[in-house]
Amino acid sequence: MNFDETLDCKGLSCPMPILKLAKAMKALDSGKVLELLGTDPGSKNDIPAWCEKTGNEFLGMEDEAGVNKFYIKKA
Repeated sequence: MNFDETLDCKGLSCPMPILKLAKAMKALDSGKVLELLGTDPGSKNDIPAWCEKTGNEFLGMEDEAGVNKFYIKKA
């Protein structure tokens, strides 16, 4: 997956990954892709739901050695 920026949220629990995601997306230009790295199992549901609520595009998720990688495209 190609992405423009990475946000490291490993070790953070809900709601911190979503709060940091919201802040990072505000600074991102429209059409850019953010990679979010996280270890909170709740993020698997929270991030796609946040994308749907905010109109940003959830491009998918990968699990690599216990780290979830989420890809979000800014609307």
